[in-house]
Amino acid sequence: MNSFPVTKTSAPKVKPDPKTLKFGKTFTDHMFLMDYTAGQGWHDGRIVPYGPLSLEPSAMVFHYAQEVFEGLKAYRREDGKVQLFRPMENALRLKSSCERLCIPPIEPETVVAAIKQLVELECDWVPAEKDTSLYIRPFVFATTPALGVHAAHNYIFCIICSPVGAYYAEGINPVRIYVEDEDVRAVRGGTGYTKCGGNYAASIRAGERAEEQGYAQVLWLDGVERKYIEEVGSMNVMFKVDGKVITPALTGSVLPGITRKSCLELLRDWGYTVEERLITARELFDAADQGRLEEAWGTGTAAVVSPIGEMAWEGRHMAVSGGKIGPLTQKLYDTLTGIQWGREADPYGWTVVVK
Repeated sequence: MNSFPVTKTSAPKVKPDPKTLKFGKTFTDHMFLMDYTAGQGWHDGRIVPYGPLSLEPSAMVFHYAQEVFEGLKAYRREDGKVQLFRPMENALRLKSSCERLCIPPIEPETVVAAIKQLVELECDWVPAEKDTSLYIRPFVFATTPALGVHAAHNYIFCIICSPVGAYYAEGINPVRIYVEDEDVRAVRGGTGYTKCGGNYAASIRAGERAEEQGYAQVLWLDGVERKYIEEVGSMNVMFKVDGKVITPALTGSVLPGITRKSCLELLRDWGYTVEERLITARELFDAADQGRLEEAWGTGTAAVVSPIGEMAWEGRHMAVSGGKIGPLTQKLYDTLTGIQWGREADPYGWTVVVK
């Protein structure tokens, strides 16, 4: 395992009250940095005090959006130890994203080593309050000071951490969503399967329209035929129809979510029939009209599992699972969070103890 040099802060911050944590508002004392220089490769990995980065206005990330990121968490178990959940999966996806954005990839083992060393140093920042965690954000971006559409020659790999509160502070309540039929999030051949900022920027307008109409999320359709379900908000999505689970196939415009992968592995282990395929909005709403749509939920790092209680499309509205969280959705949530926080055994080897 790599060991990176550490420069400790001379001014440690006062840690926030774990009962009032907000997502992404407070950051820990230190961050990880590594530089890339053409001809030299990735070099000088180090942990330094958290603080501003100095970039020229012509840095290529500002003009041509060469950047990718990841998101994962560190969890404090009841015995006080801190663990990660499937960090190698995040590192492998970061490598895939880099390759698509023409960014020199970082060895996954190096990424995981950097995450582990930073989290170990910031261990006291991992909150112990129920369902709280330390959110970890690795990201890579182009720094070459030049204009011109081509791959940059210089990059920074950075990791920052933020203690976050329970996602469902007031209980896990189903959300209302509607099918977005104007904007699209991504197209095949594009960057939809990567975790890059442009995908999220493209989703903001529809998300704000949804909020104005009283919906929590949008259900995205494919960008070509505008009829196949792809994702819900910034999460993958699953449906239980006639006792089996169906989810959009990874066609190149859908993010290969790590929570998605974990849910599918659990479901198959539990004996459910799982189909990864194209799903039309019409098929889904027809199944609801016929009483065959039993449950629906989104999956992602932040929420883990987010139950869907109501869906709308072309003037049609349908309640899912009576507007309540379904039993399978609840079981997935309980099992995944149980493994993540160490409340349940991990028979799959998904967790990695840091300290």
